Amino acid sequence: MDQHPTKPQQEKILSNKREVFGWAMYDWANSAFSTTVGTTFLNSYLIALAMADGGTVNVLGLEIEASSFFPYCVSLSVLLQVLFLPILGSLADYSNLKKMLMMGFAYLGSVATLLLFFVQSSSTIILGGGLFIIANLAFGAAIVFYNAFLPEIAGPDERDSVSSKGFAFGYLGGGTLLLANLILVYFMEDQTLAIRISLASAGVWWLAFTFLFPQRYLVQREPVHTLPAGESYFSHSLKQLASTLKDMKTKYPKTLRYLLAYLIYNDGIQTVIVVAGGFATSELGLPFEMLAVLVLMIQFVAAAGALLFNRVSGRIGAKQAIMINLGIWVLLIIYTFAFLTSMAEFWIVGALLAVVLGGSQALSRSLFSQMIPENREAEYFSFYEISERGTSWLGPFVFALVVDLTGIQRLGIISLVLFFAVGLVLLYTTDVRRAITDSGNQLPTVV
Repeated sequence: MDQHPTKPQQEKILSNKREVFGWAMYDWANSAFSTTVGTTFLNSYLIALAMADGGTVNVLGLEIEASSFFPYCVSLSVLLQVLFLPILGSLADYSNLKKMLMMGFAYLGSVATLLLFFVQSSSTIILGGGLFIIANLAFGAAIVFYNAFLPEIAGPDERDSVSSKGFAFGYLGGGTLLLANLILVYFMEDQTLAIRISLASAGVWWLAFTFLFPQRYLVQREPVHTLPAGESYFSHSLKQLASTLKDMKTKYPKTLRYLLAYLIYNDGIQTVIVVAGGFATSELGLPFEMLAVLVLMIQFVAAAGALLFNRVSGRIGAKQAIMINLGIWVLLIIYTFAFLTSMAEFWIVGALLAVVLGGSQALSRSLFSQMIPENREAEYFSFYEISERGTSWLGPFVFALVVDLTGIQRLGIISLVLFFAVGLVLLYTTDVRRAITDSGNQLPTVV
């Protein structure tokens, strides 16, 4: 039982179509950052700037290889998320600051992204890395609060649908801006200026759509918990962080088991996303221009995949739908290892991966939202977010180690089956019904 003082239980606002739309539009807004900046342009742009000036980046006197600089920035931003996100989640649950914190981090991240326009020479590479670290940290922080709104705006039977809508909007929004930027880069004579405009456009997109929809439509509800006497928000956040970790182990072990399963299979998913482009380029000779088009295709197909698996979950339940999804991941990886040899096959496999990508992410989030105690959503989603990001080094490390030892990328690809298989077994042995009821939530009609 929660020992912290609480206010009288408030009636939730459910099925508010205006608020659900505003919530989903935040995915439309922020996905431009991950698609245009994180996936497509910034890494290669920073490498090109560094290669024009000796091929290294000087960071505090250390010479770093051009191709390593951006991954180091990603790692540092993820480390900062691991350190700060659980504290922020606890703060949001014990104050009426959840919406303000979400908007604040969204605006911080979008402005940092917009300022990437001023990265235009080798002397500004450090600036570019710093702005990305700020933007990526803010991106992850805002997502914690964004996810925590899900149980407030959707009932148990609506959650898969609303979560899937958010991911679908995100893939469509990210894909729409990426399409516009690819057209700009293709037709604009000054390629460097076109890329700088593309990077900045992601910040403008993120800022504008956040202000137009989530800022106006999301409702800040009063917290049920009250701050204990003599505590500050910061000090209580630290104590509540320790309490949450203890509760997950003692009171909600099945939720913890699900989180562990998600941590493992999602690491496999994220690794496939990271290494697929390099595999296509080196093994199949896919040029960068075609790789960018492939990324664009994945955005739109993944949107359809999120909606498709929502329909599947409506018939058989989210857990079973995710298990089918992970089984397809395993089959596609085995096919890639053993049989994939042509560009046409790669496009087909890429399209199928996009379908399961959208479904796995949307249903994983909605299922987790069913398993967490009421009015502590931000707290628990902070752990969900760092489980998604905090171990994202493990899969790439296994892939890189296998390739380094064997020199064969296909063996690196097949090694990723382990992540999906272990995650699938852990998910299969998780009593989802018990996890939902133990957390005090109502069982959806189909589990």
